[in-house]
Amino acid sequence: MGKIDTSEWKEFKLGYIMVGNKKQGHGLFEIVNSVAYHGKDVTETDSDDGINYITRSKFNNGLKARVVRLDKFKVNPAGTISFGAENADFFYQTEPYITGNKMYYIDTTALSERACHFLKSIMEATFTANYSFSDGMIPARIYDECIKLPSTPDGAPDWAYMESYMANLETKVAESLTMLQAAKDAEKKKVDTREWGEFHLYDIFSISMGNKFDRSKMCEVDEGINFVGRSALTNGVACAVTSVEDKKGNTVQPYPAGDITIALGGSIGAAFVQDREFYTSQNVCVLHTDDPSITERAKWFVSASITASCGNYEAFTDELNRHIKTDFIIRLPVDKTGQPDWAYMEEHMRKMERKTNDVLNFLDRISTRRKIDGV
Repeated sequence: MGKIDTSEWKEFKLGYIMVGNKKQGHGLFEIVNSVAYHGKDVTETDSDDGINYITRSKFNNGLKARVVRLDKFKVNPAGTISFGAENADFFYQTEPYITGNKMYYIDTTALSERACHFLKSIMEATFTANYSFSDGMIPARIYDECIKLPSTPDGAPDWAYMESYMANLETKVAESLTMLQAAKDAEKKKVDTREWGEFHLYDIFSISMGNKFDRSKMCEVDEGINFVGRSALTNGVACAVTSVEDKKGNTVQPYPAGDITIALGGSIGAAFVQDREFYTSQNVCVLHTDDPSITERAKWFVSASITASCGNYEAFTDELNRHIKTDFIIRLPVDKTGQPDWAYMEEHMRKMERKTNDVLNFLDRISTRRKIDGV
């Protein structure tokens, strides 16, 4: 998919705001101040009956946590695009949600999801360089901004074109992901696990039960120390935070890059090798080793084995934290002495990495979900 020709695109005012009962501006969408709920106002939950709590984080679609739904909440509608004051990260929200401080949304409920993703890519490309922490991107400042969009012969935004473009892009991405999955499946068929051995994690790693920090009490920043939660998304990283001090005023040292995190609740068994130093939330344990034969790629292999071994554990009934230091077992390839064959794991993951990179390079040539070429 080549570079888009934007020469025939038209400029449109982004939106308008409501000041009392008076409409200010004549743009495409209403831009709304979201009611702010602070950490003390919400309680995290893993229940399906909860509601998404969106903050100014650039991670995980802005989702900080799933929280208990209360009658007092003023809920923002699904199908809108949320954004925060200090960055140009726009997120399309598929479910109703509440937000933290200095959050807003663009009322795009009349558009399709694909058109919204096209629109948010345009807004990110347009506003990223113009707004910062010191020059907040608030509704009163951006409603009168112009964005360039494809237009119909009569001069209206061409939402049908945007829908079609994103549908075509999705098809290309899906084809590439199918290629990636086929490569993974083919590699799995080559792996003979009959000669693998069973190992307790404590035979290989030192096991820490993590920091057990409460995210709602952390100071989130755009760039800082990674905060790893119980999610199976974004390598488990929920946000970035400032350093933490203990009760004596001493800085709590983060865990080092290269350690493995495991979600003991929530997305049970989600295991990741962390590439930056980090803190953890509750119910996240950390595996560490100083053995130089256990390379980063070998740790990827171990992480996959951990996740594959967690199918029998369930939240609130039989969580992994009861077993991780005792009877939890993973299966790994072994050498002639019956010990883990780290060289085999390194080479296997190296092959998987090459195949994955081939597909990702192909995706890069097509486009990306977050940016449209030429804008």
